[in-house]
Amino acid sequence: MATERESITARSGELGSGAEALKRRELALFTRKPRSPWQLAWARFKRAKLAIAGAIVFLAFILAAIFAAQIAPYGQNDIDLFSIKVSPGTGDHLLGTDELGRDVLSRLLFGARLSLWIGTGAALISTVIGLIFGAIAGYYSGWVDGVMMRFVDLCLAFPSIFLLLVFFSVRGRNSVSWVIILLGVFGWMWLARIIRGEFMSLKQRDFVEAARMIGAPSYRIIFRHLMPNVTAAIIVSTTLNIAYYMLSESALSFLGFGVPSGTPTWGNMLNGSKSSYLNSPWLAIAPGLTLTIAVLAINFIGDGLRDAFDPKGSTR
Repeated sequence: MATERESITARSGELGSGAEALKRRELALFTRKPRSPWQLAWARFKRAKLAIAGAIVFLAFILAAIFAAQIAPYGQNDIDLFSIKVSPGTGDHLLGTDELGRDVLSRLLFGARLSLWIGTGAALISTVIGLIFGAIAGYYSGWVDGVMMRFVDLCLAFPSIFLLLVFFSVRGRNSVSWVIILLGVFGWMWLARIIRGEFMSLKQRDFVEAARMIGAPSYRIIFRHLMPNVTAAIIVSTTLNIAYYMLSESALSFLGFGVPSGTPTWGNMLNGSKSSYLNSPWLAIAPGLTLTIAVLAINFIGDGLRDAFDPKGSTR
C-alpha cells in the first residue's frame, strides 16, 4: 500500500509540474513581443539556402573588389613581355596571361570593382527615377497617370540596348560615369510600373484617407505614409537590377561600345578575348565564368528577398 501511495504521489507531482510548465509556455506566448515585418522577413530569408549561399558569394566578390590592390599579385595593367598568353598555372600566373602579358587574375580582381560599381550605380539611378515617376503617376491617377504611363509605354517600345548602342556610337568616346548614367536612365520603366500599381492600391487604404482628413499635404502622404509600404518592392527590384546592369555593361563592352578598352572590366576582358577563343580559351572562360557566378549569386539573393517579403507570392 505504501508503495502504491508513493507512486500515486509521484504521478500527481509530475502532472502538477507539467501543468505549471504548460501555463508558463502559454503566459510566455501571450506576453512575448510580436516580431516586426522586417524580423519576419529576415527569418524567412535565412531559411532560403540558395539566397544565403548567394549572399556569401556576393560578399566575397565585394571584399575581393575592395581589397583588389592587396590581393592581386600584379597591377591591373602590368605587362610581362616574357609571359604572353601563358596557360593557367604557369609560374606566378594562376589564371594565365593575355595577349599583352597582363595577369588575368589581377585584371579579374580589379575588373570586379568597376563591374560591381557600374551595376550598383545604374541600379540606384533607375530606382530613384522609377520610384519618383511611379509614385506621382500612381498617387494622382487621372490624366497625370495617363500621360505618364503612355510615356513609359513609348520608352518600352524601343529596346534599351539599341538606344544605348546608338547613343554611344554617336557620342564616340565613353567613360564609366556615362555608362552608369545612361544604363540607369534607360532602365527605370519597369520599376515605375510596379510602384505605380502599389501606390494605386495603397492610396485607397484607411490610413491614407485618415491622413487626408487631417489635412496632410500630398508630398507628406507620398513620402511619409506610402513610400515605406513599397520598400520591399524597391529592395527586390534594385537587387535584381544590379545583375541586369552588370550583364548590360558586359554586353556593351563586348561590342566595343561600353567602358574604354584599356579599363579592366569583365566585359572588356571578354571583348579582348574574341580573337583567342580557340588557342587561348582561358581568356574568355575566366571573365565569363566569374560574371556568371556573380549574376547567379545576385539573382539568388533577389529571389530570396522576394520570397521573404512576399511569402504568399512564393511558388514553393
